[in-house]
Amino acid sequence: MQQLKPLTLRRNFSWTFTGNLIYAASQWGMLVVLAKLGSPEMVGQFTLGLAVTAPVIMFTNLQLRGIQATDAKGDYVFSDYLGLRLIGTGLALLIIAGITLKAGYRWETSLVILAIALAKAFESISDVFYGLIQQHERMDLIAIALMIKGPLSLLLLGIGVSLTGSVVGGTIGLAIAWGLVLFGWDIRNGRLILKNSSHGREREDLLVANAEPAKSQNPLYPRWEGKTLSKLLLLALPLGFVMMLMSLNTNIPRYFIERYLGERELGIFAAMSYLMVVGQMVVSALAESASPRLAKYYAGGNSTAFCTLLLKLVGVGLMLGAGGVFVAVVAGREILTLLYKPEYAERADLFAWLMVAAGIGYVSSFLGSGMTAARYFLVLMPLFALATGTSAIAGLWLIPTQGVRGAAIALVISALVQLVFSLGVTYHAIYKLRRGSYET
Repeated sequence: MQQLKPLTLRRNFSWTFTGNLIYAASQWGMLVVLAKLGSPEMVGQFTLGLAVTAPVIMFTNLQLRGIQATDAKGDYVFSDYLGLRLIGTGLALLIIAGITLKAGYRWETSLVILAIALAKAFESISDVFYGLIQQHERMDLIAIALMIKGPLSLLLLGIGVSLTGSVVGGTIGLAIAWGLVLFGWDIRNGRLILKNSSHGREREDLLVANAEPAKSQNPLYPRWEGKTLSKLLLLALPLGFVMMLMSLNTNIPRYFIERYLGERELGIFAAMSYLMVVGQMVVSALAESASPRLAKYYAGGNSTAFCTLLLKLVGVGLMLGAGGVFVAVVAGREILTLLYKPEYAERADLFAWLMVAAGIGYVSSFLGSGMTAARYFLVLMPLFALATGTSAIAGLWLIPTQGVRGAAIALVISALVQLVFSLGVTYHAIYKLRRGSYET
């Protein structure tokens, strides 16, 4: 059987960028559909659903995809990652249901949150297959999944909103779309990778040697071996906390906006915030494509190649950030009027602040990829705890007095704290790598 050879970094980036472009455009299209067919309150409901579910899902996901993609030594097999992810996803659904019932939201808002939670559950399972595919540097398979998932999500969400006149119908359509992509495309590609790649066959042989005989014939079968899962959980748990803190760092201002200003203001803030994704799309494409290679450079002690690639990534982040701020200052009002409605354009100053926060975040994201590749997992938790605490304090201080602009300024302050800390950790990782090279 013909092997699936890894693609070059350039081809992986091209595929990932294209897939992320289509997917991000489709996600933004969802907000446009809600803004055009409905109201800022509907956008606010949808955003609140994402804000409530995201930290829980991010925590229980444990950033297993990143650990898989950078598992250059093959410490765990795919079935271990899948088994832990299924446990985490089930736990996440229970936690979100409990939060929703305890918070006392309106019934319609509660249904939106639960429907989004179901969609996120499908996405979480897809994500562990993407980790397998990313590890083998076949980002084209993930990109095609995103090209299917994005337009299908937009279509079914739009149909749901049109038929029901409610966000609930739209989020149910979203859950159906993500479930179809998981069962119709992602699982199929996971099986293909395991059966066709030489590395996949080696890992499959390891699974056969260690798994129970009845289950060893299917490499897609989740494995729940207590000792192995405990080791993987201990490795991944700090990243789970980190991802939760990253999500909270983004969403804490949204919680305060909903509490102090209402769903309408939250909808306006969320619609503008999503324009930050234009640059993040490029950042994610590059980071996902480069992470396996950064990990190989670091694990191999090649400090020159590691630093060169990381500096190129940071340079891209700086250029994207500067470009975003320039566009927001020069043409922010016109862009907001064209994309949404005139009432959004009245907040053009908010758009500029959000682009500043985004630019700083792009650079920090690339530095984070370097830290993950270097397996600096434990230090990420205090880093994002500090950034999240800063976001909470700044938001609590600024939002009641300055409104949504205060929320954007809080994001800028938090991003600066994260950037400074990330620079320090990255410098330490590079210093340690170079010292190890000299010693050998």
